[in-house]
Amino acid sequence: MTTHVEVRPGAYADSITLMLVSRTAARLDGVTAAQVTMATPLNVDVLAGMGFEVPAGADANDLVVALRLDRADALPAALAGVDRALEEANRPAPGGETAVPPRTTAGALDRAPGSPVLVSVPGPHATVEAMDALDAGSDVMIFSDHVPVEQEVALKRVAAERSLLVMGPDCGTAVVGGVGLGFANAVAPGPVGIVAASGTGCQQMLALLDHAGVGVSAALGVGGRDLSSPVGGLATREALRRLDADPAVELITLVSKPPADDVAAAIEGFAADLTTPVGFALLGPGRPDLTAAAETVLRRLGRPVPDWPVHGSARPTTRGTRLRGLFVGGTLAGEAAQIAGAGDFVDFGDDAWTAGRAHPMIDPTVRLEHLAAALADPDTAVVLLDVVLGHGAEADPAARLAPAIAGAGVPVVVTVVGTPADPQDRDAQVAALVAAGAEVHLSHAGATRRALALLPSTTGAAS
Repeated sequence: MTTHVEVRPGAYADSITLMLVSRTAARLDGVTAAQVTMATPLNVDVLAGMGFEVPAGADANDLVVALRLDRADALPAALAGVDRALEEANRPAPGGETAVPPRTTAGALDRAPGSPVLVSVPGPHATVEAMDALDAGSDVMIFSDHVPVEQEVALKRVAAERSLLVMGPDCGTAVVGGVGLGFANAVAPGPVGIVAASGTGCQQMLALLDHAGVGVSAALGVGGRDLSSPVGGLATREALRRLDADPAVELITLVSKPPADDVAAAIEGFAADLTTPVGFALLGPGRPDLTAAAETVLRRLGRPVPDWPVHGSARPTTRGTRLRGLFVGGTLAGEAAQIAGAGDFVDFGDDAWTAGRAHPMIDPTVRLEHLAAALADPDTAVVLLDVVLGHGAEADPAARLAPAIAGAGVPVVVTVVGTPADPQDRDAQVAALVAAGAEVHLSHAGATRRALALLPSTTGAAS
């Protein structure tokens, strides 16, 4: 086993680029672990937790390349592979901009005043960049997580005073002006506008409506904490106001993780005063699941509710007693827990799992490790998974997931959240998973109920 850590002073790259480069590096021949990242204090701590020792004196302006290999002679080729990945990530598209990209939000807005700004930097630095965008009169989408809630409140109060929109922090999905941002699915424009305090909840709604032949004009993410008591729905109000003013939107639906009750009531009152009708898909005890909420949208539009597709057929076994849910989508993990009432559900997109790591929708390594352990555990009776497609997500998730579940001794039920127009080719992903033995659903609520029905217990709940 060989460990290599090198510091490259002043070699800046943004966090999304480095997530992708790290994923590429981890797949190189002989590499067993890889992290290519800026040497922020948080990232240095993460590297230390992975067993890498970063040389003293490295700071946030330095790039760290950390590799662990199963043999020493693989190192030169691995380093060359990292260099190629960095070069390709920074290469402009054919016919695209060849000038040196700006290093700050203010510099970028000097070139394109008023443009929406997407912030994807380590959380401790995101607020400064977002405030620069607001000061320039621009809306901002904060992809970054690990942003303190008091900073989120401060940003959204400033935005509210200026009739600007802060999407996030930890906003993974949006559709603005017909353009998908973050992990957005490819959908046609249509009569629905979505406000989402949930990234994968928004994507599930997009996928279900697309299957029913209903398009979406805009999907405005507001961050998973926006409907919490500290934030109070500041961005949700602005997003609702904007969609209400959009003549293309006939119906608005608000999708959220479980909100604070007082905030939900206040937002419902706010929505009642709008001209455009608003439907609510707020998860929580006693509330409808996302599929039921999508069906309500269809009925309100006078559209037929289709059968939600299921591919393959998992077979129950008598092994084990527990339902294991391993998710890349936090809202999908929450919805599964709401429906099942019991079981082991892990959200690998949670902040606790993404500190210094790529989101599992980009790099599935951590989830695959836990999947192998779950399938090997004799107490596991059923495994429930999600695969979330869209721009920005892993290019071919089935390529690694299908071999991992092939030959599993327990039924595996998978929700594939996506549309036929997504870059991963949804139908090909479904076919590969079915060939590996999985049962694949479009409706996550349907997949969860199917997983419960496959448990050996006749009670319909995990023990």
